[in-house]
Amino acid sequence: MRSMGGERVTEAVEGAVAALRAGVDRDWSKVRAGRLEWDCRRTAEHIAGDLFAYAGQLAGRAQDAYVPFDIVLEDDAGNEGALQVIETAGVLLAAVVSTTPRQVRAFHPYPFRSADREGFAAMGVAEVLLHTHDMAQGLGLVYEPPAELCEDVLTRLFPHVRPDPDHWRTLLWATGRGDLPGRAPVTEWRWSNNPVIPTARITLQGVTPAAATDLRLGGTGGFEWLDGGPFEGTRDAAGMLLKAYAAGVHRPEWGVFVLVRTEDGRAVGSIGFHGHPDEEGRVEVGYDLVEGARGNGYATEALRALAAWALAGRGVRTLLATVDRANIPSQGVVTRAGFTRVSEDEQSYAFALDG
Repeated sequence: MRSMGGERVTEAVEGAVAALRAGVDRDWSKVRAGRLEWDCRRTAEHIAGDLFAYAGQLAGRAQDAYVPFDIVLEDDAGNEGALQVIETAGVLLAAVVSTTPRQVRAFHPYPFRSADREGFAAMGVAEVLLHTHDMAQGLGLVYEPPAELCEDVLTRLFPHVRPDPDHWRTLLWATGRGDLPGRAPVTEWRWSNNPVIPTARITLQGVTPAAATDLRLGGTGGFEWLDGGPFEGTRDAAGMLLKAYAAGVHRPEWGVFVLVRTEDGRAVGSIGFHGHPDEEGRVEVGYDLVEGARGNGYATEALRALAAWALAGRGVRTLLATVDRANIPSQGVVTRAGFTRVSEDEQSYAFALDG
């Protein structure tokens, strides 16, 4: 799987600076940056500020709010100076991303109140790509970042956006900066970091389309797995997520979560939903564990946490689970999590938990 790490931040910043240097002789304070209300100088300052801020959030392990600082360009800093500040901020974010452990998360407000190192790297790359586009548009410069870099951003921050072969045009459309055939213009938008649900011994970490693609192809999804890899049910669930993503109906809160053990950072299984809640507020759940993690109560702990998440004001009235008649341990999991058996057939039992 192609990582979203410090090297991607560096790639984005180097490409942006090279493109903007072609307009360094212009007065950036007198040129509007594309559709933005800002001029190009203010936009350059914003790019650098975001890169610094993301580095600060992640390095400082901020948990409840933004670290209270900001940067401004000195009055006598010319355009070359502005580019130098962007380069410096990019180096800092790249270094912090590269040295931060995978399990660390820090505050970001939308939509689930935190992001991991890949999330901050992706947000930094997105800020660079999009605002370089804005500046290039105002300055009359040619700028188009690598398609793979745009796909990296889309598959991590825009899981709700139906993919298109033209990744750059899709990213511009998704952020209100362009048009795509057959799609209505975007006037309001947000990106979406993956959700994480903590429990006493594990965290449920939302799977992005990027990770799901790797899992479906036989990879690790970027996780370090106990026993060398996920159970087949996890790969099947990743395939379901990708079908929803391809159709433009995937929503991360109703997707797949990998269970990561807190004590050692090892992934031990997965849990998730079989789609969105229906019109009656019903949604089905499924889960699995690698063999070496079974018998420790992880599935019950995860199911209780996921049930609480789903029933906490998200429009869910009933959680459903279908368990094979022969799968006695799984029947124990759903029972301990508060589900009751509501029906049966020759192959399985149906369980439900009402909110």
